[in-house]
Amino acid sequence: MIAFAKFEGLGAIASLLYPPACTICSGMVAPGEYLCEECGAKAIRIAPPFCAKCSEPFEGAITSTFTCANCAHRTIHFDAAVAAYRGRGIVRRIIHDFKYGRQIHLRHLVGRWLCAALDDPRLRGRRFDVIIPVPLHPTRKRERGFNQASLLAELLSAQISIQSRPLLERTERIENLHNAFRLRKNMNVRDLRVLLIDDVLTTGSTLSECARVLKDAGVISVHAATVARA
Repeated sequence: MIAFAKFEGLGAIASLLYPPACTICSGMVAPGEYLCEECGAKAIRIAPPFCAKCSEPFEGAITSTFTCANCAHRTIHFDAAVAAYRGRGIVRRIIHDFKYGRQIHLRHLVGRWLCAALDDPRLRGRRFDVIIPVPLHPTRKRERGFNQASLLAELLSAQISIQSRPLLERTERIENLHNAFRLRKNMNVRDLRVLLIDDVLTTGSTLSECARVLKDAGVISVHAATVARA
């Protein structure tokens, strides 16, 4: 956290010397913005129709609520996973630069996109007791220097005044996710309503396994909010 504070302090000094520029095209933007209007318009929101369970967009003319084939043919443990944007183009690039390019300041833009997921009817007005970020394996966290889901969960926590707590831990770095997560020692989650946070929803398997662990420990419900749907 000291390193992040130092980084942001340098960023504040730089902003006094140089006008703010679009992260993508380097065009001028208003203070506090990361994208110009033209580049920002290229971030594509997910709009109906989409799977009610995992937010997978559908190109057809469905007007009623539906579940995609990916969810219908397997057990999904979360109640619903909401993604705000399509994980392509500018959205994919920004998330990639944030996660792998060490452009930590981009978490504020990605965090705004995450907040947009809360406008979805599946989450809007719902009561949550705690925000839980999807954990990284300790080795990967050391390699990257941070857990992007934790940073986003902290930003969301400040926005909606619900505590973010790292109640889960990852135990394995394997493709088979079964038993790859567990509840941290001496943590009680019984009867809680959880909002699970991650940056990108791909197949939903990671979120589902986290939800399974939480529900086995007595959680009432698990909804997920993510920035993008791959």
